[in-house]
Amino acid sequence: MKGLEIARAYYEQYGEPMLREKFPGLMPFIAAGLAGSGSECWGFDDEISRDHDFEPGFSLFLPGEDVVDRRTAFELERAYAALPKEFMGLRRSLVAPVGGPRHGVLRTAEFMTDKVGKADGNLSLMGWLYMPEFSLAEAVNGEIFMDGYGEVTAIRERLRRRPEDVRLKKLAGQLLLMGQSGQYNYRRCLQHGETAAAQLAAVEFVKSTMAAVFLLNDVYQPYYKWCFRAMRALPKLALTAELLEYLLTTDNEPDTAEEKSRVMEGIAADVIGELREQGLLGELREQGLTGTDVNRETQGHGLTGAVGADLEKCAYTVNDRIGDAQIRNMHILAAV
Repeated sequence: MKGLEIARAYYEQYGEPMLREKFPGLMPFIAAGLAGSGSECWGFDDEISRDHDFEPGFSLFLPGEDVVDRRTAFELERAYAALPKEFMGLRRSLVAPVGGPRHGVLRTAEFMTDKVGKADGNLSLMGWLYMPEFSLAEAVNGEIFMDGYGEVTAIRERLRRRPEDVRLKKLAGQLLLMGQSGQYNYRRCLQHGETAAAQLAAVEFVKSTMAAVFLLNDVYQPYYKWCFRAMRALPKLALTAELLEYLLTTDNEPDTAEEKSRVMEGIAADVIGELREQGLLGELREQGLTGTDVNRETQGHGLTGAVGADLEKCAYTVNDRIGDAQIRNMHILAAV
């Protein structure tokens, strides 16, 4: 049973009855659920996850002190702390006075400020532009079991999708980095005999490709250790995850390097196909984007793969589609 399911079951068996018995008048003003940090908030937890910070529990989100005063919040904290210490074979850890960082009683404003810097989730355009993806992801992941006041649900809905101009700016930057690292620097490093540097270029290509794929799905990218798992569940370009894993886990000997170069070009072509599917490239096809000219620099170096997907052109074309002039005219890598 996954941690999120355990949290809901614990809430339904013990949390909700406690609230109805001891705090009936408070029910319309609080939310209960589980969100934020931790693999269980993503549904990614397994047996290994249970070696630390894994326990039966949930969060109770409170509005400001003008609605729920400090004394009532303290009484609620004590009632939460008194809930059964064991559930489904798991034991709760000691709860800090303010409920701990993941479970217990939390002020909604404090939780959201910690995640996105704004208590109400109303981010400026620049705020959206520079907010880390994993922070936004942690603000909207997990599940809210009950929200009598509606505040938590409203803020999460507000944060669930970034403005389109922000998505395009981030995407343009990642496309440019994909082209630089995978279509240019990987080969250049190998020409210089720098196989370790070539692998660093491959790593940069993987990181930028992964970010681009999440952006093309319009889904926030989680913390890096969960990126591959999350990527495999995306509706678009999910199979790219297996190719990226191949790029990370193989050497750069001549035969492998040639294959890796072809894989990078294939990924670039797939990404460009999705860009075109989303209508982000306009008439770029007429500029020879899908040609198959051989990159002359690779000849004589064991890398003879065809290079036809020009990600740099795509990057600037996507950037040109940004409506907000200020964001459009910022450096193309400003949001990366």
